[in-house]
Amino acid sequence: MPEAVMEKVSEHLTDSAHKVSRAASRLAEAMDDGIAVAKRAAKHGGDAIEDFMEENTQRVKRHPIETVIGAATAAFLTGMLFGLLIRRKR
Repeated sequence: MPEAVMEKVSEHLTDSAHKVSRAASRLAEAMDDGIAVAKRAAKHGGDAIEDFMEENTQRVKRHPIETVIGAATAAFLTGMLFGLLIRRKR
C-alpha cells in the first residue's frame, strides 16, 4: 500500500512539473509577444513624431509670418488662461 501511494504521489509530482513547465513556456511566449508589440508601437510612434516634425518644419518654411503670429496668439491665450485660473483660486 505505501508503495502505491508513493507511486501516485510521484505521478502527481511529475504531472504538476509538466504543467508548470508548460505554463512557464506560455508565459515566456506571452512576454516575448508583448515586448515585440511594445517595440513596434515605439517604432511607429517615433516614425509618427519624425513625420510630424518634418511637416511642421516645412510649414514654418512656407508660412513664416503666419507661424509667428499663431505662436504668439497661442502664447497670449495660454497666459490669459493661467492668469484667470490664478485669480480664481484666490
